[in-house]
Amino acid sequence: MRSGDTRRAAVATAALGALLIALPGCGGPGPERRGGAEPRAGGNPADARQDSDPTRIPDVGDRLRRRISADTRQVVAVYGDGRNSAESTVVLYTRHGTTWDRTGSWPAHNGRTGWTTNHHEGDNRSPVGVFTLSDAGGVLPDPGARLPYTRSVAFAAPRWWAKSYWHDFDYVIAIDYNRVKGAPPNDPTRPRGRSEGGGIWLHMDHGSGTSACVSLSRRAMRHLLRTLDPELRPVVVMGDRADLKA
Repeated sequence: MRSGDTRRAAVATAALGALLIALPGCGGPGPERRGGAEPRAGGNPADARQDSDPTRIPDVGDRLRRRISADTRQVVAVYGDGRNSAESTVVLYTRHGTTWDRTGSWPAHNGRTGWTTNHHEGDNRSPVGVFTLSDAGGVLPDPGARLPYTRSVAFAAPRWWAKSYWHDFDYVIAIDYNRVKGAPPNDPTRPRGRSEGGGIWLHMDHGSGTSACVSLSRRAMRHLLRTLDPELRPVVVMGDRADLKA
């Protein structure tokens, strides 16, 4: 265990009793399609081209671009296929000088009923916006994460969920929506209250939409955990294509 991680481990253990409250924001069975998450046909313009201006993240409009801090040099962009779609593509951009370079791309899933600009608990939609990425964790040992990583059995999905969901939280990266930065991802504290939802993560994929999180393959999660660097001020920019471009 890293120096200074004792408190994080204690918080993660204490969160075990509250986990069943926190998990609905991130996972849990719903109407499920069969099949895996790995590759499907494209259709996302971000996969096919770069904007003509390399100093801008493709297909992200001024409204959200202005919310990206000037010192951010890593952006995880989640391009939702449509406002009511659970299908999306995650693209990792890294800034070198003034240029944003695409350094990774993976198929993904988001909230099972799509996206919203007014997220609330139980709507099964992922929130549109720009959010920092500051903490990680999971059931499995640290794969070499640069973000602070908390390993705990408290992350494990309940075994009464469908078996395809059991490994959702083997690796997670907290999306800083209505949560306390610097706490383990499964800390149930919701600074703006429970009605606005929370417990929204990047996590492992089970082949269909989530309750609000963004889910990716094991390979993609391991890559992000080993790549996202707190010194580069990583953020996620997420939403359906229309809202991203607005």
